[in-house]
Amino acid sequence: MSILHKKAVLAFASTLLTSTILTGLSGPLSAQEAVQPEATHAVVEKQSVKSEKFMVASANPIATQVGYEVLERGGTAADAAVAVQFMLNLVEPQSSGIGGGAFMVYWDAKSKTLTTFDGREKAPMAATPDYWLGADGQPVGWFDAVVGGKSVGVPGTLKLIETVQQRYGNQDWASLIEPTRALAQGGFQVSPRLASLIEKAQGKRKLETMAGTRDYFFDKNGNPLKAGTLLRNPEFAAALALIQKEGSKVFYEGQIAKDIVAAVKTEENGGVLTMADMKAYTVVERKPACADYRGYEVCGMGPPSSGALTVGQILSILSNYDIPAMGPGAESTHLYLEAAKLAYADRGLYMADSDFVKMPEGLLDANYLKSRAALIDPSKAMAKANAGTPPWKEASIYAPDTQLERPGTSHFSIVDAQGNVVSITTTIETGFGSRVMSNGFLLNNELTDFSRAPEEDGKPIANRVEGGKRPRSSMAPTIVLKDGAPVLAIGSPGGSRIINYVAQSIVAILDFNMDPQVAISQPHIVNRNGATDIEENTDAVAMIPALEALGHETKVSDLNSGLHVIQIKDGALIGGADTRREGTVMGD
Repeated sequence: MSILHKKAVLAFASTLLTSTILTGLSGPLSAQEAVQPEATHAVVEKQSVKSEKFMVASANPIATQVGYEVLERGGTAADAAVAVQFMLNLVEPQSSGIGGGAFMVYWDAKSKTLTTFDGREKAPMAATPDYWLGADGQPVGWFDAVVGGKSVGVPGTLKLIETVQQRYGNQDWASLIEPTRALAQGGFQVSPRLASLIEKAQGKRKLETMAGTRDYFFDKNGNPLKAGTLLRNPEFAAALALIQKEGSKVFYEGQIAKDIVAAVKTEENGGVLTMADMKAYTVVERKPACADYRGYEVCGMGPPSSGALTVGQILSILSNYDIPAMGPGAESTHLYLEAAKLAYADRGLYMADSDFVKMPEGLLDANYLKSRAALIDPSKAMAKANAGTPPWKEASIYAPDTQLERPGTSHFSIVDAQGNVVSITTTIETGFGSRVMSNGFLLNNELTDFSRAPEEDGKPIANRVEGGKRPRSSMAPTIVLKDGAPVLAIGSPGGSRIINYVAQSIVAILDFNMDPQVAISQPHIVNRNGATDIEENTDAVAMIPALEALGHETKVSDLNSGLHVIQIKDGALIGGADTRREGTVMGD
């Protein structure tokens, strides 16, 4: 990137940080707000960024900047990922951080291999299938489960980024954390998005009811912090100083672990997390789940994430139709929505932590998915789809699970000068997680991603709570390969809609040859095996009559993705940041 271009990107970032919020924030908590805690508050037009050597795309301009600086001084994608994740924890605390979990897909340019790293949170060993049943034997309400220590799983993000950096990095660990530690100590300006989400998280969402979050996110008069407020976090700075010196050991075995366990047990709705649970946590390296799609390999995170399998099923079903010839429009959208229904039906019945659940081997089998594609009527929408019967050997029969994760998550993509690629989706589950803070960072509420009901009609639910189990996720960090080399790194937050956001963007880029920024900025039209969601205040609303004529039930919604994409094409890097969030792209 030229100096002029770099300054232009930074000027844009500065403008974005001081932009006004376009959506009103008052009013009662609606049903839609309850499941969409990270709403769209400002839409800023963006253009794709092009570079030749390296690139980083993330959800906050300060995080993008620190990642860029690591790459500029010769660091690897693994090094930059550490710097970006710590900074996101500080400036976008409601979405991700070391109190949560993450999945990373990593391309190692030297060995030309793709692998995935599972840093998903784990249930405490003392957790049992009836964990979320109330005194009446019925599942507790979702938000009743969220707030407090009981929803907190063993965090995995710190162990993940440390593991990957130790293997693939070339920078000093402490130096990667220092920009965040210094900014936490000196203070940063609250962004418009963070300010608006703090305001929306009070009241029925209980952000101010916890002492730690009240003291941090509200002023001395009890008012939510405003955009532009200088916010210091000396507790986080102190914790980061310990992690700089001792690595993740202090977090999983030392004083920080003790503080986390104490917070989980003493806060409202206390949990059962122990020091033994913290110490036992491990990152699991897993084989990527890949689906063939028109000559590409679309690869991502397998179970406990349902992301790659469900994205792969959607695309494999669509490969039976000439989507490129159709182009964008009602015809191709109808086929996409039907494919999504079929894939989400399989997701609900079969997908969970494969370390605990025997899953069908054939969920991405081409012949199976061709038979699923044959169920689609190009002229008429199906009703709710039923799960199919994929090829399997020792899979068990489970009841379907309709538990849907909430969209409190972030995604970033990185390509370094050596050709290494990172695609990582990182989360604390819903916006502001459990509302419990320890050492200046929020703890996740990831245990609410398990089914709250352990069984249905006498059959166990695959995603039920079990001690040491990782809850099912929809996070779909993805790297697409062509002829054995990466051509695309993409992912998004968005709860259970992540799968749709990622799959639709891949179709737009690969089938419609859209510029990456255009592809991720296009209006969302998604389906999770129910009504079709249409993104509000977009041109997609004009497609409602055509879709309803085909039999689709439609619903207009705020569909707040956070897609961050880097395309590798003709020797150049082309990056895009979702217009719905504060993200930026930088490269050289």
